[in-house]
Amino acid sequence: MRLFLDLMWFFKKEIKSYIPGIMILVIIAAIDLFPPYIVGKIVDGVTHQTLTRGILWPWLFTLLGLGVLAYFLRYSWRILIFGAAARLSRMLRNQLFEHFTRMSPSFYQRRRTGDLMAHVTNDIQAIEITAGMGVLTLFDSVVTGSFVVFSMVMFISWKLTLITLLPMPIMAWVSSYYGTLLHDRFFKAQEAFGDLNDKVQENISGVRVVKAFGQEEAEIESFRKLSDDVVKKNQAVAVVDSLYDPSIMMIVGISFFLAVSFGSYEVVQQRLTLGQLTQFTLYLGQFIWPMLAFGWLFNIMERGRASYDRVRALLEVESEVKDSAIEELSLEEAVQAIHIPSGEIVFELDRFTYPAQLNPELKNIHFTLREGQTLGVVGKTGSGKTTLFRVLLREFAGVEGDIRIGGVSIRDLPLDTLRKSFGYVPQEHFLFSTTIAENIALGKPDASTSEITQAAKIACIHEDIERFEDKYGTLVGDRGVTLSGGQKQRISIARALLLQPEILILDDSLSAVDAKTEKQILQELKNNRSQKTTLISTHRLSAVEHADLILVLQGGEIIERGTHGQLMEREGWYAGTHRAQQLESLISEGGGLV
Repeated sequence: MRLFLDLMWFFKKEIKSYIPGIMILVIIAAIDLFPPYIVGKIVDGVTHQTLTRGILWPWLFTLLGLGVLAYFLRYSWRILIFGAAARLSRMLRNQLFEHFTRMSPSFYQRRRTGDLMAHVTNDIQAIEITAGMGVLTLFDSVVTGSFVVFSMVMFISWKLTLITLLPMPIMAWVSSYYGTLLHDRFFKAQEAFGDLNDKVQENISGVRVVKAFGQEEAEIESFRKLSDDVVKKNQAVAVVDSLYDPSIMMIVGISFFLAVSFGSYEVVQQRLTLGQLTQFTLYLGQFIWPMLAFGWLFNIMERGRASYDRVRALLEVESEVKDSAIEELSLEEAVQAIHIPSGEIVFELDRFTYPAQLNPELKNIHFTLREGQTLGVVGKTGSGKTTLFRVLLREFAGVEGDIRIGGVSIRDLPLDTLRKSFGYVPQEHFLFSTTIAENIALGKPDASTSEITQAAKIACIHEDIERFEDKYGTLVGDRGVTLSGGQKQRISIARALLLQPEILILDDSLSAVDAKTEKQILQELKNNRSQKTTLISTHRLSAVEHADLILVLQGGEIIERGTHGQLMEREGWYAGTHRAQQLESLISEGGGLV
């Protein structure tokens, strides 16, 4: 019953639904006591030949009235109790979704998408059943069972009742034993479902890679093994689950045997009437449901407890990146207290190490970028370019040193306020399964058509969109599967530009476009963002030739810095790489050397 204590916060919140619902259950339990009593009276009337129409019809109309009343009451408690349980499901799903959106990237590095999806689906459903059917089985089994036993003792025979209930302790032990087994097996079954969910999600997302490498059969076989494991573990749950009803029915059968055997003897001894014995057996029939409900209660509780433990453990995980003391304020108060930051960016980063790693990813990153300037960050793969931007966005904790925007440390800014100052185009371009216009307007859903079009023109994607049959209403498919890499990049850029951010970050966001399109995009950015700051990381050095400051990273450290002209004069890594790329471009344009 610990789960009910854990959910007490919700029961208090929904007290206006649960209290009336439980009261209705009590009324129904009381109403159900009358039909056996009426049947007993009719049987005695038949036995003693005293039953007349004048006696029979009132009893029949009473039965009919009680049935109609019970019908409406049963409808009412379902609306109240099951409706509240559905609201719990909605509340927990919202909490999980909000929790997921606020967690840092390290949270997702340690967890699989499929398992997180299983928490939001199967686990929440099990908890909802506990808050609905679990409450029903608890109160219905206790209230109905108590009323029936009380009636059997007070109106029939306490001795016969005692004999009939002798098998009940066995049922209590069986339910407890099965409940423990069910909890462990259901927990494992839910974990297996998470693995299967993750496999499906990965294969759907990576279907092109799977097909390109001809791994369809291998992936099908891998999925089959996971599916077999899910079936095996769910069968283990079903084995325990299937033992509940037969065990309880066997105990009920023993109780009926005892009731009929000893009850018949009492009738023969004229200590009970035939009508009383009939009434007693009908009460015993009503007692079957409380016993079944009692068994189901353990079943439901163990499933719900396993799922609630999984969900609660997930919700208790705290983000490694936290707001400063201002987090105690509401978002509105925070925005009023601290405006969206702008101004020069000052990096005084001594050291940054990713969680669970020993070696630092960035070291001794010190530079100043004035407002309105453009920063270029270049270097080999793995040199720390993306990490530099992610640290600026405060995606990770553990930064030694400080970063300031407009004289304010990013640690002193609420995360929502900080990130509103950025327009970020990451390396991995994610598009949602909706229209191109809605993808561009993701950060500004109320954007007008002209604003969306203008952002697309700056990103040099407008003409491509106009060639589509549905233009901006074109559905892009899952993750933009219907678009080329360059088109996805430029739509992502348009999405960031629509926000007109104070600081624009392009993290290798021009890699999939040709040199001509790249030059055109950069020129548009220069024309439209002359007073705003832009940060660009790239492997193609032509993308940062115009930058006011270029940083060359190697092993997480700055090995060269300066403008394009200054770096070319130093004859270092930048100059050598730039010449090599220029030569490669000439060869590509000329079709080869002669």
